[in-house]
Amino acid sequence: MPITTLVVDDFEPFRRYVKVTLAQRAEVQVIGEAADGLEAIQKAQELQPDLILLDLGLPKMNGLQAALRLRKVAPNAKILFLSQEFAFDLVEAALRSGAVGYLHKTRAHSELPVAIEAVLQGKYFVSGILSGDRGDVRNEKRRIRHEVQFYSDDTVLVESFSNFIAAALRAGKAAIVVATESHRAGILQGLTGKGVDVDAAVKTGTLVPLDVMETLSAFKTTEMPDPNRFFDIASALVEAAAKVATTEGAARVAVCGECAPLLLMGGNVTEALRVEQLWHLLAHHFIVDRLCGYPSAAFEKDSEIFRSICAEHSAIHSFRTD
Repeated sequence: MPITTLVVDDFEPFRRYVKVTLAQRAEVQVIGEAADGLEAIQKAQELQPDLILLDLGLPKMNGLQAALRLRKVAPNAKILFLSQEFAFDLVEAALRSGAVGYLHKTRAHSELPVAIEAVLQGKYFVSGILSGDRGDVRNEKRRIRHEVQFYSDDTVLVESFSNFIAAALRAGKAAIVVATESHRAGILQGLTGKGVDVDAAVKTGTLVPLDVMETLSAFKTTEMPDPNRFFDIASALVEAAAKVATTEGAARVAVCGECAPLLLMGGNVTEALRVEQLWHLLAHHFIVDRLCGYPSAAFEKDSEIFRSICAEHSAIHSFRTD
C-alpha cells in the first residue's frame, strides 16, 4: 500500500516542488495539500494520511500549534516538519509537539527521501544531526563524542565506564552515569581504585550516579520515550552538571549509560533507537561526551539491529573475554 501523504505549506511553489519530488517514489502518494494550519487540520481529519509534511511558519495557526491538533484528529499520522528556520529550541519544540522529524528546507532535495524512510521506520530525523553526517546545519564542523562499547562480560563494561568517567573527572568535567545497580556498584568501586574520591564527587555534584530503571520510568508516559519528559529531565541533569564542572572546554559533561541497551534487551528496538537519538540531540546542543554499553548477546540473532546501533555512534569499541 502507498504511503499517503499530506503536504502543508503556505508557499505554493514549494508544495509543488515537494509533490514533484515525491512523485518519483512509487511508494509515496500525495493525497492532499493545505496552505495554513486550520486547513491542515481539516484535511488531515478528512483524509487520515500516513504522513504529514508540515511547515513551521503557517498563517492562521503555526505549525507547532497545528501539530498538537493534528495528533488528535489524525493520531496514526507521522509528522515531519519542513522549515527554513533551524535551531535546537525549534527542533525540541517540534518533537515535544509530537513530530518525529525536522527537515531544513535547504536540504529537502537530498534528505527528504531519507527523512521519510527514517520516520516511517519509527526513528527520529533531524537535518544535519540525525541524518548520518553528524554535522549541524549552521556549523558543519561541530562534532561530539558519542561512542559505544560492546561487551560479552560485565567486567568489560564496568572497566570501560570507569575509565571513561575517571578521565572526564580528571579533565575537570562532570560525569553522569546511568546504569543497573550491580554495574553502578562496580563502576563506583572501580573509580575508587583509580584514585577518585567518589563520596566527594557525588557530594559536589561532579559525579551523578543514577539507576537506569528509575531513569527510564521517569522518561515514560503513554509512550516511550516521551519527548517532553525526556527534555525536561535530561536537560536539567546536564545543565546542573555543567555548572559544577571546572573545565574551560566546550564539553563540560560526560554521560555514560544503559537506557537504550536495557530497552533493546527487552525487545523494544524502536524505543531504544529513539532514546539514543534524543540523547544525541541533547548532547549535540550542550556538547556532551557520551559512552553507551551494549551486551554483545543482544545482537546474536539480528545483524540489522547491530548496524542500526552502530550507525548512531561516532566510535565503536568491542572486546570479548571468550
